[in-house]
Amino acid sequence: MNNIELLAPAGSYESLVAAVNAGTDAVYIGGKKFSARAYADNPDEDVLIKGIEYAHTFGVNVYMTINTLLKENEMGELFDYIKTYYHAGVDAVIVQDLGVFEFIRKHFPDLPIHASTQMTITGSYGAIFLKNQGASRIVPAREISLEEIRDIDKKSDIEIECFVHGALCYSYSGQCLMSSMIGGRSGNRGRCAQTCRLPYDVYDDEKKLNKSDERNLLSCKDLCSLDILPDIIDAGIDSLKIEGRMKAPRYTAGVVSIWRKYLDLYKERGRAGYKVDKADRKLLLDLFDRGGQTDGYYKEHNGRDMIAINEKPDNKQANAKYFEYLDKTFVEGKRQLPIFGSIKIKENTPIVFEVSANDLKEVYRRDCKDNHIAVEVNGDLVQQAKTKAICYEDVDKQLKKTGNTFFYFENLNVDMDDNIFVPLKALNEIRREALEKLSLEILKRYTRDDSNVREYEGFIYPSINRKNNEKIKFNILCESIEQIEATIDFAKNENIIFDELSIESELIGTPSFGKFFNNIKLYTGACNLYMPHIFREEAKKFFEKNLDLIMSYKFDNFIVRSLEEIFYIRENIDKDANIILDYNIYAYNKSTMNFYNEKFDVKRLTYPLELNLNEMRQLKDYGNEMIAYGKIPMMVSAQCLKKTTKGCDHKKEILILKDRKNIEMQVKTHCDFCYNTILNSKPLSIIGMEKDIKKLDPAILRIWFTTEDYKETKVILKKYIDDFWKGIDVSNISDFTRGHLKRGIE
Repeated sequence: MNNIELLAPAGSYESLVAAVNAGTDAVYIGGKKFSARAYADNPDEDVLIKGIEYAHTFGVNVYMTINTLLKENEMGELFDYIKTYYHAGVDAVIVQDLGVFEFIRKHFPDLPIHASTQMTITGSYGAIFLKNQGASRIVPAREISLEEIRDIDKKSDIEIECFVHGALCYSYSGQCLMSSMIGGRSGNRGRCAQTCRLPYDVYDDEKKLNKSDERNLLSCKDLCSLDILPDIIDAGIDSLKIEGRMKAPRYTAGVVSIWRKYLDLYKERGRAGYKVDKADRKLLLDLFDRGGQTDGYYKEHNGRDMIAINEKPDNKQANAKYFEYLDKTFVEGKRQLPIFGSIKIKENTPIVFEVSANDLKEVYRRDCKDNHIAVEVNGDLVQQAKTKAICYEDVDKQLKKTGNTFFYFENLNVDMDDNIFVPLKALNEIRREALEKLSLEILKRYTRDDSNVREYEGFIYPSINRKNNEKIKFNILCESIEQIEATIDFAKNENIIFDELSIESELIGTPSFGKFFNNIKLYTGACNLYMPHIFREEAKKFFEKNLDLIMSYKFDNFIVRSLEEIFYIRENIDKDANIILDYNIYAYNKSTMNFYNEKFDVKRLTYPLELNLNEMRQLKDYGNEMIAYGKIPMMVSAQCLKKTTKGCDHKKEILILKDRKNIEMQVKTHCDFCYNTILNSKPLSIIGMEKDIKKLDPAILRIWFTTEDYKETKVILKKYIDDFWKGIDVSNISDFTRGHLKRGIE
């Protein structure tokens, strides 16, 4: 219990200082590159190092965010970028990209790594895997429950960091492409445009489901879990994380100071003596109010009460008195460390000045590397006074002038002879030298040299032979029985056999699926099971219920969309199962591709949807799958638009989400797994790009059906077969998008 960490956001040096002054145990902050908050006031190198030193002086850890996906042409910058902060003593790095993860493990083996919430870790399988790879901490998906956290803690024995306060994304972190697809600003690259905060309407056919003043349907209320802090700690969470790197230092100071108060209260009085004052809840709303606060997902899977459905409160009166207090006390205020001094000034003897920082554990509220640090400085030979002698008051006053340093003397012992003379300048010099030396000794507990660094000499990748497929292969992915039927009928009529046909896992529970299965085998070379986008307790129950049926079908391959699923399949279905990684098991660079191939022995990967064709070619991996058609999921959410607007009846449905420009996006409710998928308004199509695609030479092209009916399925299949197999010029589908194949992302 004593080691529970309070972790604060720092979007700038000023916010870092405010967080430290307000009593945080650790801060997380990004540099100028590779941070999931690219638009924060991320400090330059020298300023960030200054911040690291400020935090370390007061025993506060600094975690650096390298939590974006790196493109191949950026990987060469990584070593020098990390090395600077490694030397400065950054305490850990927060990472999303598993290629970056592996790079750090190789070149900086003693630098702790925290697995970012962007990895969408939802269970113990993923947590155990990451621990075995060398992660010291995981930040699981914000949507998981206390029970799921408790299970991770019990089975994985790894530090768990969870968000307890601040903004909530509508989508699972790492699974949102909405900002990217609409405006080219990728959340995976730290440039989210927060499209979820815009107004929307929801329709069931032509019927509007929300009221005219309830349009913030994708805007979650801010998380504030103060009331359930005892439950959070009991679940096994080690670090309490506050969101807010885009917010001002005042916000950071206010939230940290209140959370500090209640974490200390719980440590002192336990559950029985823990109670949150309503006045403090009001102060948190004064700092920022998006339309109320929520306990989040810890005890509830989703719900209307989590959404800031109405507009943000207007003309709210600022709490000027409270804001002034925060600014003066924490933002502009100066924190100093109590130290102890002892000086001996004896005639005909050099001055001896010892300065120490004692009992740092108590000062820092946590374990630290050394509880006592002392330095000694020697001055000039002391002379007998010829005129005016120096007095005790002069020495005491001069030595206590610690000025802009990080220290103040809690106790100063002066042992001096009478009738001696010491210039005030000499006292100033010895004080300055002692405090500088003490500061260096404190920081030395954190700084590192190159003894454990493995120098980077450039990336060496295994050579991959280009296959130059004579014939384009297709993987037809179906999310409905109607689409399967249309695909089989098309194959019969055209007298063709598709290379692969993939079945959305929800269809396994459909009674009519069984009668199609034999025909699927007749008209496809392989039949794959397409796993759920999110694998949590609902998915486990679904698979347990249908496990015998799934095993009887003997699927040729499994397309997985989370790390959890790889281990579940190999433990419960087939230990030698062929694994295909979907696009959202992101591989933006060769290092990540190699990681997956080495650790999981995968059959193939799927190119990420945010890479353009040139970036795909840079990977020089010709065994991958490429999505050639489909309505791309822009958001995958634990929230449910159906439940928010008209209530939950556990019946799958397709709703329409309209934005302020009347653009329509279909919303699929995946009730078996309890998540929603918001699809792009326009399907991706590569018709007309045959030459570019052949240069890339993917192993297989995916035609991905989501909401298409029988007729639409057959029309699209014919276009792709005529174009890519028969060489017939065809018109493209109406109202399509090229996605990022041409433009890419920043």
